[in-house]
Amino acid sequence: MEIVGLLERALNIRAVYQRVLASNIANVETPGYKEKDIDFKAALARSMKGTEDIEIKEKDSVEGVVGLDGNTVNMENQIVKLTENTLMFNALVQSISKRFSRMLYAINEGRR
Repeated sequence: MEIVGLLERALNIRAVYQRVLASNIANVETPGYKEKDIDFKAALARSMKGTEDIEIKEKDSVEGVVGLDGNTVNMENQIVKLTENTLMFNALVQSISKRFSRMLYAINEGRR
């Protein structure tokens, strides 16, 4: 598999994860809401084998803690995950951008 394809798959998974985290944050006060999460490494491995679906898992408890209303979302954890995911997404975008810049440089034979 070429590197651009791998980076594209990783970006797609990060974009889905961003939506999952945003949904968790939006439902932080929803009674009975269960935190959802994605195992990035497992999702990328499945993607490389040709499986495009991303498994989103529900967590019955986070670190053994469940709110009185049955909600399992911990806002602080979600903010940390959201920040990490954003940084990883941006790093992937930079990697793709640099790869395309090198391709363009090669196509133009070093001229700008």
